[in-house]
Amino acid sequence: MSKTSLTLPALASTSRRQPLRLALSPAFKRALLGLALPLGLLAALELASQLGWYRSNLLPPPSELLGTLAELWRQGLLKHLVASTLRVAVGFAIGTAAGMVLGGLVGLSRRAEALLDPSVQAIRAIPSLAWVPLLLLWLGIDEAPKIVLIALGAFFPVYLGLVAGIRDVDRRWVELGTIYGLHGWPLVRRILLPASLPALFTGLRGGLGLAWMFMVAAELIAATKGLGYLLTDGRETSRPDIVLTAIVLLALLGKLSDGILKALERRQLAWRDSFKA
Repeated sequence: MSKTSLTLPALASTSRRQPLRLALSPAFKRALLGLALPLGLLAALELASQLGWYRSNLLPPPSELLGTLAELWRQGLLKHLVASTLRVAVGFAIGTAAGMVLGGLVGLSRRAEALLDPSVQAIRAIPSLAWVPLLLLWLGIDEAPKIVLIALGAFFPVYLGLVAGIRDVDRRWVELGTIYGLHGWPLVRRILLPASLPALFTGLRGGLGLAWMFMVAAELIAATKGLGYLLTDGRETSRPDIVLTAIVLLALLGKLSDGILKALERRQLAWRDSFKA
């Protein structure tokens, strides 16, 4: 914009046009499209409940869930949200750190792969609930077994993603790096790690989803607060509205955390010239 056009009317006109550009942007359209299915499903459930097409005592309509949400908020819902979120954050951080260390070691060393990978794959095949009795015996019923179980859930996708990302790096990139004198850690930092970031972020997002799932499994047993505790409380008191409200909150928290990680992925991988449908 030239100095002659830098006037109040021009600025006002620009500010008026900005919301239109936002409304027509592809990101805004995708966000609206993503809301269409859940909003349509909620509207259909509400309509079906009002028309008496199903038993609302088994599947409460959205309007009743809003009332339950207000009731839970008055009873201290925030402490349950904070407890579950903190457990997932700590467990995900521990599992991610362990997965990146072990995955980097296995991805960079065939000897480490031969030594460690068979045991890791065998442990990965163990169902999550099978760990609960052992963790309770070892660590008691406090926070430690819950954090360890969540960390186990986050560990394996991160480990597999980083190993696959390193192994899938184009050999010609490595050769190009060695031509320019990169060896050892500089080669890993400048070539291997950046090239493996797409697979690593896929593993991180998968690990985050499993962290939320394992959190529910951990809180279903020996917990006094958290969304998993609300699920148990709703089942024991025959309150499907509490169970469904907790499920919706889990979905929202999972989507929010995944959206944050996805935004970080877009920022870190902005250099990619990837396919966009």
